[in-house]
Amino acid sequence: MNEYWCIPPKENADFIAHMEDILDVYEMPYNPQIPVVCMDEKPYQILDNRLEPLTGWRYASVQERRTAEDRALEIKHLLTECYPCHEKIILVMDNLNTHALASLYKCFPAPEARSYAKRPEIHYTPKHGSWLNIAEIGLNAMTRQCLARRFMDLETVRKEVSAWENMRNEDACKVTWHFTADDARNKLASLYPEFSSAEE
Repeated sequence: MNEYWCIPPKENADFIAHMEDILDVYEMPYNPQIPVVCMDEKPYQILDNRLEPLTGWRYASVQERRTAEDRALEIKHLLTECYPCHEKIILVMDNLNTHALASLYKCFPAPEARSYAKRPEIHYTPKHGSWLNIAEIGLNAMTRQCLARRFMDLETVRKEVSAWENMRNEDACKVTWHFTADDARNKLASLYPEFSSAEE
């Protein structure tokens, strides 16, 4: 089993704090002025997937590697090409070291890096909680529907992923998330610290 799909065995305040933060984001009503974008990657050449679950829009890119600089370029593309007129976007992604805003400063001069860094409101999934990132669902669908065969070169992978992305965007395949913080408190009760009521 993939360790990133695991749930900690018992009380884990860090996990639940990040989980409930993500679940609150998913319960927010749709606001076209502040889109919620989920971002994830898969080590298959390197696939980077961005998904706006409430509209069904997605963007996928294929890279040769996965560095902090590559992530910075993906953030720049998201902000300047996909959402150039939005002052703010809500961004859900895994808490990897290459996903820190510091990557922007490794790739761009400070004024440009700052112009990008102040626009996303980032919400990180907990460690071993990538299943909370809706983009993970998109990547799994892409793997099954598009990449479940051998490819001879990177350019072919890019063409296939682009065709899949266009098809899914035309269909506007949305994700309806049902798991809430109340559900987590009931179904994952062992993750939450126990408190005894004070006796008088």
